[in-house]
Amino acid sequence: MAGVLDGIRIIDWTQWQMGTAATAMMAELGAEVIHVESRLTGDNGRYLRVANMPDLPGGKNAYFETNNRGKKSLALDLTKPDGKAIIYNLVKKADVFAHNFRQGVPEKLQMDYETLIKHNPKIIYVAASGYGPRGPEAREPAFDMVGLARSGISSAFSYEGDPNLPFHGGIADQAGAIMVAYGILAALLARERLGIGQKVDVSHLGSMMALQGLNIGMGLLVSPEAPATVSPKVTRKNTPNPLWNYYKCKDGRWLCLGMLQPDVKWSVVCKALGLEHLENDPRYLNQDVRRENCASLIATMDEIFITKTADEWMKHLKGTGDIICTPIQTLMDLRKDPQVLANNYIVELEHETLGKVKVRNCPIEMSHTPANIKPEAPELGQNTEEILNEICGYSWEEIGKLRDKEVI
Repeated sequence: MAGVLDGIRIIDWTQWQMGTAATAMMAELGAEVIHVESRLTGDNGRYLRVANMPDLPGGKNAYFETNNRGKKSLALDLTKPDGKAIIYNLVKKADVFAHNFRQGVPEKLQMDYETLIKHNPKIIYVAASGYGPRGPEAREPAFDMVGLARSGISSAFSYEGDPNLPFHGGIADQAGAIMVAYGILAALLARERLGIGQKVDVSHLGSMMALQGLNIGMGLLVSPEAPATVSPKVTRKNTPNPLWNYYKCKDGRWLCLGMLQPDVKWSVVCKALGLEHLENDPRYLNQDVRRENCASLIATMDEIFITKTADEWMKHLKGTGDIICTPIQTLMDLRKDPQVLANNYIVELEHETLGKVKVRNCPIEMSHTPANIKPEAPELGQNTEEILNEICGYSWEEIGKLRDKEVI
């Protein structure tokens, strides 16, 4: 069954994660994604070594495989006129051109929006950057950590003396990738409805602000002029709502309570935890007074939760009443989580080099146009000749000459 983006061709001149992950999402939905790489070095992500992450068999790299699965690879020298000509030829037959190079690089290589629309006025041109297309830092380079630092997200997770920026996972890159994919889909819909192509700009800064939409939005409304945060800084031991918190269990695991309407759940929680004697205690009678006395209630709940394992508590709490709770899991736990497996969020597929592998599935389930995950990322230049011959119309003699001239 064809994917929803079947027939859409994307020229993917990206590297690292923010751009590559976005176009991989498009490939999952059925788009043909042609990953344009330097003929000599390839995408820099091919060689990124993540701490404590071993190399895969066959010289494969887990970082690159994850961000480029389901794509084709076209290896070119874009500094040469013949290399540029290949891109211009492809643009005429493409729907989207995406890159995440800093401002000035596309212009220097004549891969900028103004140049490409001369070859296809309806092309959707996507530029992913660190800081956005305008302003004093529009040309500055940026990586994931910089996006986290600049966006203010550490204010939500920091401790005194430590901004507590996450080191792993490429959170700003991944949030940016989601916004790039969002922009591509919106622009494709606009082209279908209005018959126009356009330039789409996405940045780390804007994407991470969108990820914090609630805190930033409420903060601007409540205190538009002052640098105020919506919620005061709290820790687990003094969070205002003890029923919106997490507690350590006997086996060392943690259990999360997620009751945003604590007064509705207060009675049933008291019964489940054997705290009936506190249900009508004036210190805890409603959420306002519990907020004032949260530290003492949390300390009492800590003493109770430590008496059973997380699994014992889950069974007990789910059997007692409609208590919203879940264990805090590690990434390894997800591999055997029955809910993850039931919804096929992790699936087993056959990789042409690695054999049977488990991969993260597309998180969007569509009944008539399902996503199709291909676990392999291409070898550098694996599809160069195929693309030149079948899409661009080059003869095999012409392709041979391009190889002799070290364009491909």
